[in-house]
Amino acid sequence: MAVQAKKIALFVLVVFVFYVIISDPAKAADYVQIGFEGVSSAAHSIGDFFTWIANGAD
Repeated sequence: MAVQAKKIALFVLVVFVFYVIISDPAKAADYVQIGFEGVSSAAHSIGDFFTWIANGAD
């Protein structure tokens, strides 16, 4: 039952993403840019953390 619910949720998510892309491509591009900025910021923060650890956590 849970696997079926996951498949349905994934299908609804994919349909929603396609709807947003088709109905307003500029806004979809903004969403993608926001997502990439978030991933980039997270990677930068992880890098800073490991640099801090490598430097003796001072």
